[in-house]
Amino acid sequence: MFVLGIDPGLSRCGYGAVRQGSGDRRRPVAEAAGVLSTPTDAGRAQRLAELQQDFRALVTELKPDVVAVERVLFQRNAHTAMAVAEAVGVVLAESAAAGCEAVEYSPNEVKKAVAGWGGADKQEITEMVKTLLGLKERLSPPDAADAVAVALCHLACAGPPAAVGRRAVAVADAR
Repeated sequence: MFVLGIDPGLSRCGYGAVRQGSGDRRRPVAEAAGVLSTPTDAGRAQRLAELQQDFRALVTELKPDVVAVERVLFQRNAHTAMAVAEAVGVVLAESAAAGCEAVEYSPNEVKKAVAGWGGADKQEITEMVKTLLGLKERLSPPDAADAVAVALCHLACAGPPAAVGRRAVAVADAR
């Protein structure tokens, strides 16, 4: 499974593409990570259009099976919350248009899946991303590391493909 994780934002939208390891190498592999950014001096509509264009190009290039997005729960600043929510809307719409499954995870779900508990801080998350991927150094910038964590969360929640198939057969047999 190939997952594109997204840490949404209008100024900085982190992305991280992770492929589930196969065969003898079960460890997930990061294939891309970075940040899509928009100019803060441009109007909101222009920034959303730029994010849409950049995200569309990213999905076209990477061809993920799934796009996993960190869900916006709340922000202290309503203006920031609105901008992030609009960025999420762009990502979800473009994912659907590209034929990708799109899923959302709360920040606590991501933290629990990656670090083992929902109260993990940014340092713990970036350290666990490094450990889970077997990297020598932490990913940078933090938005990219957070996006990789979202992708890792989806891999953890989806489980191995063979196990998912066995569960589906077991449920069908139980009926």
